[in-house]
Amino acid sequence: MAAMSGQLWVSLISLGGVALGGVLSFLVQHVTQRSAERAEQQRQQLALSETRRAERLALLERFVEVGAEAERCAFSRPSEWGEEDSWNIRTQDVMNRFWVAERMIRLQFPLPVHDAARAYFLDLNRVVWHGLPDGESVRDYLEGNRLTFLDAAREAIG
Repeated sequence: MAAMSGQLWVSLISLGGVALGGVLSFLVQHVTQRSAERAEQQRQQLALSETRRAERLALLERFVEVGAEAERCAFSRPSEWGEEDSWNIRTQDVMNRFWVAERMIRLQFPLPVHDAARAYFLDLNRVVWHGLPDGESVRDYLEGNRLTFLDAAREAIG
């Protein structure tokens, strides 16, 4: 009976060891899987963040590029022009693209950036279509809102 009792204890301890090993193995696998899932989520979040940053930079580049075209239209504005004038046709196209770029800024950026872009757009639109009084400089007139926009965009891009 003593031998049977010893074998029973050995079997129970062995069984307990197997059960404890199984539980520990399960816990280690569970923790490892959760850690891998968190790492994957962080990687995906970083990739999404980088993609959005690249989209924003491309949008800013487009806005600045079309803004520069619109400024050239303002600088080359003839004192008199008509609906069929080549300056008007080209300028209509540029200002339409500038309007779209300004709206895209609203979709992709915080409102302070859009507000600065909008102020720059409205000033430039005014200069392009209505001109400035004699003696005023287009560059000087637009400089304040242009720089305010660029500073706001730089802060948003971080």
